[in-house]
Amino acid sequence: MNLNATLFVQMIVFFILAWFSMRFIWPPIVKALDERAKKIADGLAAAERGKQDLELATKRSSDTLRAGKEKYAELVVQAEKQAIQIIEDAKAQAKVEADRIILGGRAAAAHEMTQAKEALRDQVAVLAVIGAERILRREIDAKVHAKLLETIRQEL
Repeated sequence: MNLNATLFVQMIVFFILAWFSMRFIWPPIVKALDERAKKIADGLAAAERGKQDLELATKRSSDTLRAGKEKYAELVVQAEKQAIQIIEDAKAQAKVEADRIILGGRAAAAHEMTQAKEALRDQVAVLAVIGAERILRREIDAKVHAKLLETIRQEL
């Protein structure tokens, strides 16, 4: 065997193998590597977009939370004002009701006092008649002297 011929055949086999590898094996490997690089780049871009979306969502949520807190504070203030107004209205109604009850009580007391005075006048008139009867030692007819008794009652 000739070393040159062997070397020459090995070179031909090497070039055929290199050509075959470059023609049939290398393109799918490069294609797979390119797809892998594209997936990685897309993943990194998606991660960056996700990060930006997260920052935007965080900002929106903090804005929404702040707006909610402001609305809550406004509602609390309105509720406090409404509670104060309700209390003031209830106080006013209670005062009106108390005044009405007091006036009713005074009217009832005045009516009872008038009735008591009338009863006392009638009793004093009867006592006056009894006293006069005893003084005169004779009987005085209350029906006959009704006008006189009424005048005495009015004077008392």
